[in-house]
Amino acid sequence: MINQEPPRYTRIGLPDYRHVPGRTPHPTRDPLGHSFGREPGSLPDLNAVDWHLCREYLFGVDLFNNDYWWECHEVFEGLWHAAGHATIAGHVLQAVIQCAAAHLKAEADSMAAAARLFEHSLGHFNWAGPSALGLNLEALVRDTRAFITLQAARPARLFLQF
Repeated sequence: MINQEPPRYTRIGLPDYRHVPGRTPHPTRDPLGHSFGREPGSLPDLNAVDWHLCREYLFGVDLFNNDYWWECHEVFEGLWHAAGHATIAGHVLQAVIQCAAAHLKAEADSMAAAARLFEHSLGHFNWAGPSALGLNLEALVRDTRAFITLQAARPARLFLQF
């Protein structure tokens, strides 16, 4: 596990708070939510564009790296739908979505749910290979497993390889 923090990959401001279901206002449904009233725009297909030029993708990585797991899930889910579920980009995005959700469940002390989400992510990782979209997927698997099994206090981080 790398002990340093990754850089920010965008200059987009982070939301006012990290959403934790049951603890904070729902970001899009609650009028007090940090994203209430915002409509999502169209998103590119990461199979057809350079990931390192995709602002939304890079922002999703920033969200993950700053423990905004619910928000990361939302950004990557839109990109996942745009990429197609059965593509390499789709599998990578789905794997990261499930790891983000596993981190969120672990933070909420729902360890069985975290383990289930992590186990589901493994099939997507296996399909995608050891690296894709600039991510070291083997490190993400290792570090997520360590975090959700309480072998590491520090959550996984996404270091992009340009």
